[in-house]
Amino acid sequence: MHAVETNHPATRVDAWAVNSDHCQAHYQIVAEAEPDVVCRVLNYFALQFLTPQQVTVNREEDLLNIGIVMDGLSWHRAQVIGEKIRNLISVCTLDVWSADSVAPQAVMTVAQ
Repeated sequence: MHAVETNHPATRVDAWAVNSDHCQAHYQIVAEAEPDVVCRVLNYFALQFLTPQQVTVNREEDLLNIGIVMDGLSWHRAQVIGEKIRNLISVCTLDVWSADSVAPQAVMTVAQ
């Protein structure tokens, strides 16, 4: 059997934001602790042929805290994926921010 070589580009072209720089997007999601919610969230990246750099999941009682770090997205695409995830019925909250900006938790701490 012959080995098949594939050459995938490091970043996917964003048709809506062709001239946008790519960023590292951070997603912080709180969702109901249902068996399929992690798969449904990650499926939005899989449909775009994207693999997250890091995924963390912690269960606290009836909620899941899901953290996702994704490289190679335009900020526009990161926001579109975030809105799709936010629309899942099991998702309670979603924050998305660029690595270049301050994380939402840090913003709340400074405001207090």
